Amino acid sequence: MLIPIFTLRFNQKIIPRTVTVGNYDGKQPSLTGATSAGKVFVHNPKASHQAGGRMQLGSTGELSYLNINQTITAVCAGPLDPNKKDRDTLVIGTPTNVLAYDVNDNADLFYKEAADGANAITIGKLGDIAQPLAIVGGNCSLQGFDYEGNDPFWTVTGDNVCSLCLIDFKNQGKNHLVVGSEDFDIRVFDEDEIVSEMTETDAISCLCPMKRSTFGYALTNGTVGVYDRTDRLWRIKSKNPVTCICSYDLNNDGVPELITGWSNGKVDARSDRTGEVIYKDTFSSAVAGIVTSEYRQDGKEQLICCSIEGEVKGYQSAPTSLQGNLMGANLDQDAIRDLSTRKQNLLLELSNYSENQRAAQTTATFENSQMDIIPANTQLQSTLYADAQDSFVTLLISTTNGTVIRSVLIFAEGIFDGESHVFHPKENDLEGKVKIPIRPPKDIPVDLHVKAFIGNKQSVHQFHVFELTRSLPRFSMYVLIKDTSSITRPQSGVTFTVKERVQRVVMWLNQNFLFDEDLTVSGNELEVMLVCQRTKAPLVISMDSNNLISVLIDDMDTAGDILQSLASFLNITDLNVQAHFPVEMSELADILSKVDEYHSVRQKLTSDMADHSNLIKGMVVRAEDARLMDDLSSMKKYYMELYDLNRDLINGYKIRCNNHTELLNYLKKVNQYIQKAGKLRVGKYKTQVIADCRAAVKSNNVTSLFKIIKTGGS
Repeated sequence: MLIPIFTLRFNQKIIPRTVTVGNYDGKQPSLTGATSAGKVFVHNPKASHQAGGRMQLGSTGELSYLNINQTITAVCAGPLDPNKKDRDTLVIGTPTNVLAYDVNDNADLFYKEAADGANAITIGKLGDIAQPLAIVGGNCSLQGFDYEGNDPFWTVTGDNVCSLCLIDFKNQGKNHLVVGSEDFDIRVFDEDEIVSEMTETDAISCLCPMKRSTFGYALTNGTVGVYDRTDRLWRIKSKNPVTCICSYDLNNDGVPELITGWSNGKVDARSDRTGEVIYKDTFSSAVAGIVTSEYRQDGKEQLICCSIEGEVKGYQSAPTSLQGNLMGANLDQDAIRDLSTRKQNLLLELSNYSENQRAAQTTATFENSQMDIIPANTQLQSTLYADAQDSFVTLLISTTNGTVIRSVLIFAEGIFDGESHVFHPKENDLEGKVKIPIRPPKDIPVDLHVKAFIGNKQSVHQFHVFELTRSLPRFSMYVLIKDTSSITRPQSGVTFTVKERVQRVVMWLNQNFLFDEDLTVSGNELEVMLVCQRTKAPLVISMDSNNLISVLIDDMDTAGDILQSLASFLNITDLNVQAHFPVEMSELADILSKVDEYHSVRQKLTSDMADHSNLIKGMVVRAEDARLMDDLSSMKKYYMELYDLNRDLINGYKIRCNNHTELLNYLKKVNQYIQKAGKLRVGKYKTQVIADCRAAVKSNNVTSLFKIIKTGGS
């Protein structure tokens, strides 16, 4: 399906996931990437850039370099300046700064400090914001810069951002922001508001837009797949990590395929609907980046793949006359291998059927013989229940007759260490029922796909596989407590008023909690007390005759999850609450004081390093003057002092790095508290709380911050 059309080789080590392509002069696209030496290369095959500003010309006219002199974490190119719609801007992220550079004019558009770092960058229009934005994902935060360096967009997310992309998620003609983070979640933002969340099994390392509401994703554990909105179309998992993904239409059918680059150097193209491999190629080293562009300016878009060793290959869709012979023997071998595997599976299945048939015929003569056949009316039953004394939910699986369960295989996401769990009863404990403990680490709804191997107790070789699916409610780890005398009521929580009947709240409780029997209520008041099996922390949910709902729990994050779930069930679009979490507010006050300490230490260290740098400059001049005057004793003295100053400067730099790492950790916690405060509200109140909290943190107004978290406004 693809034919190689050009090959390049740069003598540069390319950092994975920092490859992009930009049309900086409005005429010719330029391949761009970050090197391990703290530089960004710009390759233009038809015109060389003029040196100036940060730009330096390479040894060949096709390559130019930007000296960043920092570790480069993200690179992206796109139309950022609305006054230059035909020209792209290069945006570069480092652990501390964001640089927007006009490559054609060799000038900075802006250079901004990024306190939360810049792990991922994407450029484009978001929602109803008029101007294009360079959206930077960092330490639990998202920040959008316009071409002047202003930040009209800022919000928080659950964990460190790993990847970003823009798609029309709702097919409304406007972009939504898809965010992948280290907490295994893919979140979709409509500007400040989270409109959807999908939980995966590992950190989301890559995202790429495909067509309309479809996007590809990759995880750090080697999983790659495709979502259409919240529906996962397919996924596959490899033992090799994914380094990059991209979308490209191989067969000119108007639907792009998913192109994946792997750490072992393999590049493959998969169908967007089935995940079937359509094309593959191999590099000698890991793939660093994959982009698409009309690089040859012949009216056809090329697929450009780069390895970490600087090898670049360009591909193009093959003509129809060649598409049947591209993969040659490889396709034939793969087809033969697949057909052979299917043949073996079918022969094995046929052999089992034949053996069962012979055994059934023998049964009429030898009634006492031990047979592998199980009764035709055998059924598999399952029950989920929770006990306050346990730290898990129990899945009880049983058969309806004398058959025994040999083993149980459960597929579920986000529960086990991996994606599956196998349970084998001991040989002496074989019976018709098994109890399997399940410990969901987070409050998310999960589907349990169960496969049980059933047979007679004497069966050794043949088993029947029964399959069933059970849904685990979102708050399954909370157990209803009937005797509340020994439980201390929480002093923290939220209160709010809704225009709903108490019966609707009871319906929500029955759907989202795991009760032995459905709750019922008489009258217009409700109160239930539960205990979390993970932490043994109590939870009280009540509603009075005035429609005032109280959710009492000491954990702000869990209170936010409960409120968001209830608001979604009741179709509430805007909701403000009164929040009271004194313990967590005390912890936040301590964190903010630590942030102030680290900020002041950072400023002092920066000042000291600047003084040291000036002294070193002066000392170098003195030492060189002494050398030119043949004053060797003075030269030696100056160089000894220079050595001591340089050592002190290096030590100061190490201290500053450690200080910066600690500062980032505390800023992450601050952003997480802001996100928790936002989760306690719905709709416009959530957006307002996040914006007000950020303003209060910027102005160092702790009193206002606490009031915003408590009441929803300053």
